[in-house]
Amino acid sequence: MTDPTPPMEAIEQPVVINRGSRFGGYLRAISAVVWKDLTAELRSRELFSAMLVFALLVILIFNFALELDIRTRETVTSGVLWVTFAFAGTLGLNRSMAVEKDRGCMDGLLLAPVDRSALYFGKALGSLIFMLIVEVIVLPVYSGLYNINLFHPGLMAVILLGSVGYAAVGTLLSAMAVQTRTRDVLLPILLFPVVLPLLVAALKASNGFLQGFEMEEIWPWINLLIVYDVIFIAVAFMVFDYVVEE
Repeated sequence: MTDPTPPMEAIEQPVVINRGSRFGGYLRAISAVVWKDLTAELRSRELFSAMLVFALLVILIFNFALELDIRTRETVTSGVLWVTFAFAGTLGLNRSMAVEKDRGCMDGLLLAPVDRSALYFGKALGSLIFMLIVEVIVLPVYSGLYNINLFHPGLMAVILLGSVGYAAVGTLLSAMAVQTRTRDVLLPILLFPVVLPLLVAALKASNGFLQGFEMEEIWPWINLLIVYDVIFIAVAFMVFDYVVEE
C-alpha cells in the first residue's frame, strides 16, 4: 500500500520558488524606481547639476577663506568636506522628492502594486548614487586646490558609510517634509539634528585617517557609522509606509 503523504521535497519546493519570485519582484521594483530617477535626471540635469555646482562653490569659498598653511589645512579638511557633502546632499534630497510631488509622480508610485518599502529603497539608492557622483568629482578638485591627498582607502570607506546613512535618513524625512508648504526650510530643520551623530562620527573618522591616527582610535567612530546606518535603514523600512500614507 502506497503512502499518500508526498515527500518533503515536493512540499517545500513551491514555497522556495514563491519566495524567490517575490524577492526577485521586489528587487525589480527597486531597480525600476532607481532607473526612473536616473533617466529623468539624464533628461533634465537639474538635480545633479545643482548639487555639483553648489558643492564646487562651497569648496572654492573655503579655499579663498582659509588662507592657512598646509598643516592647518589638513586639520580642517574633514570638516570642509562633510559640510560640503551635507549641504549638497540636502539640496539633492529636497529636490528629488519635490520633483515627484510637483509632477504628480508620487501618487502614481504609491498606487503601484509593490511594497512601499521598495519605493523607499529605490529613492534612497537614487539619492545615494547622486551623492557619490558628486563626491567623486569633489575629491580630486579639493585635492588639487588644497594640495592634499584624499585618496585613502579608509577615507573612501568612511565617505561611503556616511553617504549611505545620510541618504537613508534624508529620504525618509524628505518624504515627510515634501507634504508641507515650507518643505525647503523644514527638511534641514528635521534632518540636521537627526544626522548630527552621523556627521560627528564621519568627521572624526575622516580626520583620523587624514592625520594618520592609529586604528584603535578610529574604529569606535567607524562602528558608530555602521550601527547608525543599520538602525536607521531598519527604522525607515518599517515606518516609510505610514509616512507616505500621511
